[in-house]
Amino acid sequence: MSIAVFSCDNDDGNADNQNVCNYEGFTFLDTQNNTQTLIAEADLTTDFFDTSSNGPEVEIYQTANPGDFWFVTTVVAANTSGTGSLSIGNTIHTVNVTCQRTGTGVGDEMRFDITGSGLEAEFCVVIDVFH
Repeated sequence: MSIAVFSCDNDDGNADNQNVCNYEGFTFLDTQNNTQTLIAEADLTTDFFDTSSNGPEVEIYQTANPGDFWFVTTVVAANTSGTGSLSIGNTIHTVNVTCQRTGTGVGDEMRFDITGSGLEAEFCVVIDVFH
């Protein structure tokens, strides 16, 4: 999978995903203004680490292929920004991350907007494992 230029307006105040994750998983808005889901939430595993060597952090990975597609960040508080790492096809990209929605327990929803390397996309996931 290669990274291409996408736009993602799911946090623009008017989008369907503004308050509820209608498109769960790893999504982007295509050039025809249609939301595309690259990996459905059912195919992703989200681990929330309350305490790690980096502090609280989240790891999201493709369940069937965890070494090939994953995302890690310590940006886990709502309305905060920072960086994270996104691996696609064993190529690791440093990305900018904004945490739009947060949770800390199994079943809680989390949403991240990510940008970098010509990519703008969104993760909208449910925490599967709490450590």
